[in-house]
Amino acid sequence: MAYGAKPLEGPATFADIEALPEGVVGEIIDGTLYTQARPRAAHGYFEFRLLRELDEPFQLGEDGPGGWWIMSEPGIRVGGSPEFIPDLAGWRRERVPLMPNGQWTDVPDWACEILSPSTRAYDTRIKRPFYARIGIKHLWFVDLDARTLTVSELRDGLWVEVGVYAEEDDLIRAPPFEERDLRLGWLWKSLPPPG
Repeated sequence: MAYGAKPLEGPATFADIEALPEGVVGEIIDGTLYTQARPRAAHGYFEFRLLRELDEPFQLGEDGPGGWWIMSEPGIRVGGSPEFIPDLAGWRRERVPLMPNGQWTDVPDWACEILSPSTRAYDTRIKRPFYARIGIKHLWFVDLDARTLTVSELRDGLWVEVGVYAEEDDLIRAPPFEERDLRLGWLWKSLPPPG
């Protein structure tokens, strides 16, 4: 059971996710149910801060270009995967003009995963190639221990690393949000020391 893969009789369904015990989250990728414990406090706090940093300029259009739907932990359904959940995801409104009433069924244009010791291998070995197969164009990996942000773009079906930014980098411009500075140094504030 590598990466928290749960053996089942057949392809996993949404009912298998609903049957998980409290405190366990699950995703179905290519018919396999993957489970892990809920994220730790630093993970959730960084996720909140990054969403806050992107929300006003890119989703609400305040002091920025707008034009995005940006969601924290959205449940997304695409072929072969009735539920996968990036830590953060974004859809360009020119492609997806309306927020769905229920579950998202369009592939996001951007996904962000916040790596932790318990999910690092899963995020990099399972989700990263899955995101390429379904056509997510931009992928961010936030490494809380290394205090880095790795930005990748999908080109011809392969991930190309376009930047690695560290805690010391105060202001950056990272695709697909390069129209405005991202306060990377501000994002790390108030987090406990790595390790």
